[in-house]
Amino acid sequence: MKKIGLIAGNRKFPLLFAASARKQGCQIVAVAIRGDTSLKINKLVDKIYWLKLSEFGKMIDIFKAEAVEGVVMAGQISPHRLFSPEVEKSAELKEILTNLKDKKAETLFGAVAQKLEAAGLKLLDSTVFMEEHLPKKGVLTKAQPDFATWEDIYFGLTLAKAVANLDIGQTVAVKNKAIVAVEAFEGTDNLIRRSNKIGRGKIVIVKVSKPHQDMRFDIPVVGLNTIKNLVKAKVKCLAFESGKTLFLDQAQSIRLADKKGIIIVAI
Repeated sequence: MKKIGLIAGNRKFPLLFAASARKQGCQIVAVAIRGDTSLKINKLVDKIYWLKLSEFGKMIDIFKAEAVEGVVMAGQISPHRLFSPEVEKSAELKEILTNLKDKKAETLFGAVAQKLEAAGLKLLDSTVFMEEHLPKKGVLTKAQPDFATWEDIYFGLTLAKAVANLDIGQTVAVKNKAIVAVEAFEGTDNLIRRSNKIGRGKIVIVKVSKPHQDMRFDIPVVGLNTIKNLVKAKVKCLAFESGKTLFLDQAQSIRLADKKGIIIVAI
């Protein structure tokens, strides 16, 4: 594909995607969300449209007018905005939210995907061009898990998969085979902060994909900001699912983890 539409959400994922796609010779037309998308996206795409969340309905018209060959969703919108007055100002967004059977992440993103495809736009896997950011199985840091840590990792893995299957969240915090915290709508970083208040350090964080993960949206992502939060919370180990988790700023993140003695495992 030579011309791709990018729905750019928050944080670094959309920036890395745009840079990777352009390296492959693709032209990128981005729709950015005011208040969420980083301004750095301006230098990484060929054309950009800045929209308010309430202008959601314009996105499809933009992509159709630009004749993009496919669309990628990278990054998310801050969850609290879905409960803000902005939603009331968008007839299209309000209609989508009103007609949802529930407001779980997969349901919400799935509805947006259906809207795009009903308009004749092809939604691509968000991992396209991002293979180098999907670690294979193994311990990625110098520090290695001991037996007790492996027990917590696999204990957390089973429970995280069950939680993900219910589409509640994709991450759990474990300590000594006790569930310290479960991720909900607030996201992984807030889970990490919350788990430290209860577990008081030496926690194992386990992040997984959903059992039937739709790779077009809402895939697990970790990065440097995640590692910084692990350091602050005195977390012992981060384990995530290999081949299905985007690890952004990998080299820099592993250097910081090694410096702080944090274990990182792709399981």
